Amino acid sequence: MTPEILAQVHAAAFDRDRPWSADEFADLLASPLVSVVGDDRAFAMGRVIAPELEILTVACRRDLQRQGLGHACVHALLLAGQQKGAQTAFLEVAADNLAARHLYDRLGFEKVGLRRAYYDRTNGPAVDALVLSKALNA
Repeated sequence: MTPEILAQVHAAAFDRDRPWSADEFADLLASPLVSVVGDDRAFAMGRVIAPELEILTVACRRDLQRQGLGHACVHALLLAGQQKGAQTAFLEVAADNLAARHLYDRLGFEKVGLRRAYYDRTNGPAVDALVLSKALNA
């Protein structure tokens, strides 16, 4: 996937956060540690620095949410991370992003930390980030 497509999907997924730009995606994709799974509907991006997989972002176009696309992308990213030697996956999610929190709960992630006022909001106060983790079993 190109940085431009990633930026388009990201912009179509997030209405409360600043979407990432094509240049930001290009910078991430320049690293051999970064992987992306998905397509122009939904994707998950992560970085493996053994023994951890950091899930950088997950995006699904708003008009296609609740169809299992995000779940499939995150699951595929977890498998790809395992294949690259990751034993644990972690991520940050906005405390008010109930759909994403539900997705990560279903995938077996657990809260391991909190970052206060981590996510800026365009029309309101900053929101806490929950730090979630999941053991990746072989």
